[in-house]
Parts: sequence; structure tokens; C-alpha cells
Amino acid sequence: MYPLILCGFLLSLHTLSCSGTTDTLSHGHSLTGVDERLVSENGKFALGFFPPSSKSSDSTVNSYLGIWFNKISKFTPVWTANRDKPISSLTLQKLMISGDGNLVVLAQDNIIWSTNANITANNTVAVLLGNGNLVLRSSLNSSDIFWQSFDYPTDTLLSGAKLGSNKVTGLNHYYVSRKNLIDQASGVYSNRLGFDRSMRISWKTSIEYWSSGEWNGRFFSSIPEMSGDSFSNLTFVDNDQEVYFSYTLLDENTTNFQVFLDVSGQWKVRIWNAHDWVTFSYYPKYQCDVYGVCGAFTICTNNENPPCNCMKGFSKRSPEDWELEDRTGGCIRNTPLNCRSLDKNRTYKVDEFYSVPFIKLPQNGKAILNATSAEACAQVCLSKCSCTAYSYGKGGCSIWHHDLINVVNDADGETLYLRLAAKEVQRWKSKKHVLIIGVAIGVTTSTLVVIFLMVIWRSGKWSNHAIDNDHQDTIGVIAFKYDDMKRATKHFSEKLGGGGFGSVFKGYLTDSIAIAVKRLDNPRQGEKQFRAEVSSIGIIQHVNLVKLIGFCCEGDRRLLVYEHMPNSSLDVHLFQSHGIVLGWDIRYKIALGVARGLAYLHHSCRDCIIHCDIKPQNILLGTCFIPKIADFGMAKFLGRDFSRVVTTMRGTIGYLAPEWLSGTAITSKVDVYSYGMVLLEIISGRRNSGKESSTDDDHAGYFPVQVANKLLDGDVGTLVDTDLHDEVNMEEVERVCKVACWCIQDNEFQRPTMIEVVQILEGTVQQEMPPVPRLLRAIAGDSHST
Repeated sequence: MYPLILCGFLLSLHTLSCSGTTDTLSHGHSLTGVDERLVSENGKFALGFFPPSSKSSDSTVNSYLGIWFNKISKFTPVWTANRDKPISSLTLQKLMISGDGNLVVLAQDNIIWSTNANITANNTVAVLLGNGNLVLRSSLNSSDIFWQSFDYPTDTLLSGAKLGSNKVTGLNHYYVSRKNLIDQASGVYSNRLGFDRSMRISWKTSIEYWSSGEWNGRFFSSIPEMSGDSFSNLTFVDNDQEVYFSYTLLDENTTNFQVFLDVSGQWKVRIWNAHDWVTFSYYPKYQCDVYGVCGAFTICTNNENPPCNCMKGFSKRSPEDWELEDRTGGCIRNTPLNCRSLDKNRTYKVDEFYSVPFIKLPQNGKAILNATSAEACAQVCLSKCSCTAYSYGKGGCSIWHHDLINVVNDADGETLYLRLAAKEVQRWKSKKHVLIIGVAIGVTTSTLVVIFLMVIWRSGKWSNHAIDNDHQDTIGVIAFKYDDMKRATKHFSEKLGGGGFGSVFKGYLTDSIAIAVKRLDNPRQGEKQFRAEVSSIGIIQHVNLVKLIGFCCEGDRRLLVYEHMPNSSLDVHLFQSHGIVLGWDIRYKIALGVARGLAYLHHSCRDCIIHCDIKPQNILLGTCFIPKIADFGMAKFLGRDFSRVVTTMRGTIGYLAPEWLSGTAITSKVDVYSYGMVLLEIISGRRNSGKESSTDDDHAGYFPVQVANKLLDGDVGTLVDTDLHDEVNMEEVERVCKVACWCIQDNEFQRPTMIEVVQILEGTVQQEMPPVPRLLRAIAGDSHST
């Protein structure tokens, strides 16, 4: 029954435009059930009754009166009247104007919700405005407003609404998160604007965990990216009457834009594209900075989805809530503690401690000054029934009582000792004992094989100080000895180049097989990049990806061994005077080859591999100038079950996609953006930001601006590298220009996939004229900005 009701509601969302609708509810009329609603004059918002979701585990059919975006396919409420008092029946609900002029929600003739306004007019009407504001006003005078939903917001700050306070009446416009993805009830997080001119998000209104910083006249000091907002005009008012922040959309009728306090406790800003919401900023930046987001006895890990996991010996309190992204209930013990006094004659087992390393400790620990050793600290904790954990480190002894909240994984953190029942620990040991017995024979056999292989490896000799040529036919990477690599490179004497990661030297596996050996100059600093390189390019092969032959990992020595690329890197030939002038045919083949390599990384590997640093320096050129993508030290893996990943900003300025700068989660489309910037440099033979790329008749010297404008003017010929002396295929030049401009669109969803790029460059798929990216319009400020 319930799914049928929900399906009927969703179907009615799409059939609404076919029936007669109005934005006004007058006296004597009413809305009943999910098939009747008000629709704003511009069609952007709708008001009516709606069920929560088909995901609900509650068998009771509840519904809410609310406002939602009317023109998008994903149902998204922005305001709820009865969020904390849902209606239990879909058939006996009614919205109407009562005899005293107020707007009321009735269920079985009982008032569930009311505007409770002081009405001074004879006739009132309720009107849903184009900005999503529901107003109760006089039917004769539209400016005579008695009540409006903007004064009683839920979780969404709509265009024209306020975040702040009226200093005279005391009315506070603040925003409260929902309980979970489907339950519209008030959650535990709220965002308020203080009289100090800053936004503050808090947990249960008591613990503040994020501040926007003070408004400085243009933006909040901790959110400088607000100054580049091209969707809206920002307003901040602070006078004797009120203090508030607000924004108004530049295109109120067509832009579906949402600023809201998410279930996660983050203040998010997102925009609707053709298929889904795209979040481009959120605060705080790190999910684990939100207080209590994972609940008690959990460990939060930034850059993971989901970020929360139960501690050892604990299980989810409510798996259903976790599925709906409400994890604030945390986890509960599998086995209760054996809390008794420490009697020397005891016959029971005392609770034990489980070490949890690399932890950012909770802030509410109690220092125990007289405990001068880890053992003494543990005994203090065991002596108190309420003690659940202790830590003994640089700050001495600290213990924690009752629930452990805000425990975060931190590579530079300390060790937390978690108190667990002895029975729980004994259970693990029993399982481990059975497992050991089960695999002992297999491990023994494997060990003998490994020892045998090691003997063969260590007994192997070089001929003429070169590594055995058989290595060239080996599948996978080879673990080389440092001394072998030192001889292969003649003591690292022929340097090919270098960078922040290390230096690259030429060497030989045999007299005829050249290699490039990258040596980490600072192994500790580059350990993460070293492992990323081996785990990514080391397990895949493609004609347009540089081949990692092997590596060396002895002590603090870290080497990576690649096939040698005789024609250096693309930047040498594009930007440096001693490079070869690449003909257009070669440039086009390079563009296509790089696209094929990226398409393989993004779509053909077990995990999507995001390179994160595509630029000419990382495109090596082999025999016949076959391009090969190199340097995977910044690569990020994205499981096929995930659409995006949160990670720290990485890459090179000039090739970074806008989402890097806003701190949002990324997808493989960051590589697409970087590839588009590289295409532009392949066309011009110059750096995009170089002074030599400017012309007298352009508003800006930034080459991507010129390309976007020249493409619209049909004048791409003037963009081509002058060293080519017009010996180019103009059809291919225009095709590459179009691809580049599509790749560098601000909205990642407008960028093509690399598979689509390959198809376009191969000529099997046609493409339309791309729009000028919004960021480029802002830079140029030219006539194409309409």
C-alpha cells in the first residue's frame, strides 16, 4: 500500500503541468491528499502534502506539508510545516484557511499545525511566491503580510530568505538539519548568525564546532570563495533593527540552487544540473570536524565514504538509521563491561584494553597527574566503572568516562586504549586461534616457496653488469636491488631531469635496453607518492601509459624503474627553444593517444584511477612520438561503487579544475579538465598563461579566453602555433578547440568523459558548439558573456 502511495505522489510531480494549477489558496478552498498542490507562478516551487520516502522502515504512513522544487526529477523539500508532527493518515488531511484567517493543517478535523498569526484583515489568502516563500496576506492588499514561511525556515536558506535576527522583536531566522534522509524531523545540528557578524554551526545548540568568520563587507572571512559567486548577489545587513545575511539569485526563474544544513552537519551549497545535485562547497571542509557526526564509540575517517566505523567490540546501534545517513546514534557494546572493585581474591576476569593507534583524542579527557606510567593509568581507569578508555603519552595520563565521541583517525595522532570486556577479547582470541590452525599448513608451504625463490634471486649474477634480459618479459613489477640499480645507472651519473618528487637518471638493463630510474631525494616526504605510483601504474599496462618495470625499496632508499622515453616530455617540444617543432599530425596523434590512455585509466581498470596531475611535463614521448602518461605519484583510486571521492588538493596550478579550489569531492572529470588545458597548449605551442599568448584585440592574455571567443567567431586559424606555418588540418584544429572548450567547462557534468573525447577525436561522434565557460566569461568580460 505505502509504495503505491509514494509512486502515485512521484507520478503526480511529473503530471502536474498537465492539470490546472494555482499559486493561491483562498477562504473556502482546501488542499487534500498528495494530488493537490499550489505551484508558484514561475513553476519553480510546489506546496502540498508529501510522504517521506519508500526507504522508511516505519510501517505507518506519515506525510508532511511542505514546499519542494517542482521542476527537477529528484524530489527535494526545502521547507516543512509540520516537520516534528507528521500526519499519520494520507486520506484525512487538509490544508485550509480557518475562520480566524489563519492557515491550518487538519487531520481528522484536529488542528495539526497553524500559522497562529495575528490577523487584522477580513479576508486572507495564502500565496506561494516564485522564490519559494509561502505568505499569508490580505486578499485586498498584497503588501499586508501577516505570516511567511521565510520567518520559520527549516533546513534550507532560499533566495531572498534571511539568516539572522530581528533585534526588536527577537525573531531568529536559524536553520536546523533534518533527522535523516527521509525523516523531516528536526536534527541535532543548527546554524545561526550571531551579533558578532559570523555564522556558527552547533550540535544540540550547545557545542559550536564551526564558524564562518566575521563578515568583512564582501564575504565571511573563513569563506573567501564567496567573493567569486556568479550565481547570486550577496547581502549583509547590520543596523538597529536587525542583523542578517541573505542572497538573491541572478536568475530566479531557471536556476535551481540550494543552500542548506545537511544531515551530515555540514552547511552545503549545491546546484541542479540536468540529472542530479552537484555540491560545490560545504563547511566545515572535513566531515570529521562535525561534532558527534558518527556518534558514540565510533572512529571517524576523513576522505572515506561513509566516514564512520564502529570501534572494535561494538556494533551499530541502529543500522537502519546509518543507512539513512544518520549515524549520530553511534555504536553499542557487544559485551557489557565486568565492572567490579579490584579485589585481589577475585575469581572473575578483569576488563582488558584494546589499543587503537593513530587517533586524534577526544577533547573531554580527564588528566590524572599522579599516574606516572601506562600501567598506573590503566589501573586508574579500571578502578572506575564509568571509565571507558585511557591514553598515556606526551601529555601524561588521561582517562575518559561514559561515551567516547569525536574519535578521529589521524596519521600523527596518539594511541587510545579502549576498555573492553574480557569475554569479548577472549572471543577474538578463540576465533584467531581457529584461523591460525586452518591456515598453518598453507602458510608453511608458501614460506618454503618464498625461501626457494629468494635463494634463486640472491644467487643470480649479472652479465657485463647488466640485469638479466628475462626481466623484460616479466608480467608485473620487479623488486630490484639497490646495488644493481647503481651499476645500471653508472652511479646515477646521467641525469635526465628532476622535480619535487626526485631526480631521474638514465640507465641500462642490458647493453641495448635503456631505462629511466627515478630516485626519491626525500624518501620520508615522498613515501606516499612512491606507494601510489607502484600500486597504480605497476598493475596496469597500456600503450599510452608509461611502463613501470620495477622498483627498489631498501632501507630509506626508494627507486622507480621505467622504460626510457627517447623523445623526452611534451613540454620540451612545446615550450623550450631546443625542442623539436612537432608537426600538426604528430600533435593530433599525441592528443588522441593521451585521451586513450586516460579513457583506459577512468573506465577500463578494476578501479577508476584518477591521475590528478595531467600536464605536458607528465606526457612522455616514445619512439615515433607515441605519447605515454607518466608520474602517478598523485593518483587517486575510486571504487566502482562510488561516484566521487574527497581528497586533499593536488596537481599543478594552471591545470586544476574549479572543484579542486572549492574543496568539494572530485571525480575523474578533474583529469578531463586538465586534459582540456593541455589540448589548448598543443594547439598554440605556448603556455596558456604565458604573456606571449596575448594579442592586441583580446580583453585578456589568458589563452583559453581567446580560444573560447575565436571559436565562436569562426577564427580558430589564428590560434595555431605560428611555427607550423599554416601546415595544419583546419577541420581537426576546430575539432580539438571544441573538445578543449567542452573539457574546461566549470560544471563537471558538462564535460565529456574521456571515452567520448576519444570518439570525437576519432571522428565517429559529432559535437556541438560549446558555451563559453562561466569563469572565462568573468575573466574576459567581453561581448560573448551574454
